[in-house]
Order: sequence, then structure tokens, then C-alpha cells
Amino acid sequence: MDINKDLVAATATPLVLAILAEDDSYGYAILKRVSELSGGELQWTDGMLYPVLHRLERQGHIKGRWGTSETGRKRKYYHLTAGGRAQLAVQRQQWQLVDAALRTIWPAVSLPMRSALSPLPSHG
Repeated sequence: MDINKDLVAATATPLVLAILAEDDSYGYAILKRVSELSGGELQWTDGMLYPVLHRLERQGHIKGRWGTSETGRKRKYYHLTAGGRAQLAVQRQQWQLVDAALRTIWPAVSLPMRSALSPLPSHG
């Protein structure tokens, strides 16, 4: 399924914060974890992830430190700060409200069944 770019962008902050709440991590491992969590449906790129990491670091929600991987390469590891944990709690509440609203309205709305290849009906 091709997930809308706006939806992917909106979920980036809570996903990164939640992944770092599990354990410290680095860019490539975060990309792999997002893919795992979404059953392979979300395929983030470096160009999408690193601006999010840099913004979260500027905001004080995460902190990076340089370390060395098992192979000897330098790697930046990120961990969640206390402020990041608080922000994750806020994000979680907001997403739970959105989820509850959608789950309430979707059963009441009948949608026409269509194949992914069928064009959308025109209105007009």
C-alpha cells in the first residue's frame, strides 16, 4: 500500500520517540524498526529520518552521542531525554484521540468497494 506522504510525516515524531523509548538506537536500526513495526509497509529513507532526528535533538527530546559499532565504524546513537518521554506521552494522547475518533466514525460511513487500480469517481 502506498501511504500518503503527509500521514508518514505526521507519524514520524511519535514513531521515533517510541522506538527510542524501547532502547537507544542509531539511524539504520531505526529505519529497520519502522519497517518491522509496519510489516514492511513504511519504508523510510535516510533523507526522511535524519531531519526528524536533528529536529528532535534541537528540541531537546533526544540526545545523540558518537560511538563505535561492532565493526569499528563511527555511529551516532540516540537516546530519549526526560523531555522526550514527556513529549512521547503528549504524542500518545493526541494519537489516541485521533484513533478513537476515526474508529468511531468509520463504521458509520459506508464506502464503495473498489480495486486499488480503479479510478476514483468524479464529482461534478
